[in-house]
Amino acid sequence: MEATAIINELADKARLAARTLIAATGAERSAALVAIAEEILKSEGEILAANAQDMVRAKADGMSDSMQDRLLLTPKRVADIADGAIQVSKLPNPIGLTINENRLPNGLHLKQVSVPFGVVGMVYEARPNVTVDAAVILLMSANAALLRGSSSAAESNEVLVKVMKRALAKTNISAEVLQLVPSHDRSTVTALLHARGKVDLVIPRGSAALIRTVVDESTVPTIETGAGVCHVYVDDQADLTKALPILINSKTHRPSVCNAAETLLVHQGIAAKFLPIALKALAEAGVTLNVDEATKKFADEIGVKVNLAGEENWSTEYNALEMNVAIVPDILSAADHIAKYGTKHTEAIVSESEENAAKFISLLDAAAIMVNASTRFTDGEQMGFGAEIGISNQKLHARGPMGLVAMTTTTWIVTGNGQIRA
Repeated sequence: MEATAIINELADKARLAARTLIAATGAERSAALVAIAEEILKSEGEILAANAQDMVRAKADGMSDSMQDRLLLTPKRVADIADGAIQVSKLPNPIGLTINENRLPNGLHLKQVSVPFGVVGMVYEARPNVTVDAAVILLMSANAALLRGSSSAAESNEVLVKVMKRALAKTNISAEVLQLVPSHDRSTVTALLHARGKVDLVIPRGSAALIRTVVDESTVPTIETGAGVCHVYVDDQADLTKALPILINSKTHRPSVCNAAETLLVHQGIAAKFLPIALKALAEAGVTLNVDEATKKFADEIGVKVNLAGEENWSTEYNALEMNVAIVPDILSAADHIAKYGTKHTEAIVSESEENAAKFISLLDAAAIMVNASTRFTDGEQMGFGAEIGISNQKLHARGPMGLVAMTTTTWIVTGNGQIRA
């Protein structure tokens, strides 16, 4: 069967099955997520065995270490995936909420209520946890899901969807609300992106190249999740006992993800105090350093090996233990640098000055801004959403980590008593 026919068939199955989601109460959808979590924990061995097959293939294909880290599942990561489902199950039902309500002078009663999108397609790379994160968020928000992961995670994704369907079969929600799109060739992605009328929304999650491809090629509406060229700016009013751990955590906690910091900017007034300890700590953590001329002088003095940064370095999302470092004269210069090279994802300032922090915030255009905290907190679970379907750095509809509420749209209900328009 050719790709378009495959997508149309999967979308039709999902849309028909979605009626069981709409008919279910919020409590019933919540219970379904709990069932999914329990089935995932019970199936840990099956999931890890499938992932091991993907990892063998990834190593043989020469996949980068950072991508292998995204692909890898461990007992703890499986437990975390199940816990994410539990956390989402505890959140308030996002469907049927009254957003606005009003009565007009002619007696018409207006009410705007939250409703699901319908059938949502996910296109993502490597990370099998996204298969479950996306599925549970979409189910809890009463949306059916077409899940198109990468071929590198084919075995993991197939088992995870099978496990979730097994759980749904024990509920009054049809297992057909989850559909795994074949990942054997790129034609299924193209067909999904062109399935306007069959699919209501497509969300890409992965590399900048994948996101750009989806946004440029799709005729289905998209929510653009963004690459993460994130910065940590250490102000001259920073508490260095806070600044160093924030920097190290932002870069090294999990360097392969989009909220890891890629560039350190240091105010010139504090550079002599902070850079020697920062450069040494980063180097000891195994971070490759690309620096400007001014920073190189400090590195040479303390014997830390660095590379001079080229223009391309400042706009690179490394997804690895590699970082840029530059000295800036003031907050405005830091903001100018971020505006030029950043991706409007997450930016952080370390400063004890509320005035400086407020100025930094006002100058930036970003989905999330951290004040005296690690960039790693731009995350659905960390921000109380249970899990996330992606992090949007666009400005329409949703921005930042997207949880349940972001997966809803609205309907206007107009109730009258025989009114007609003059």
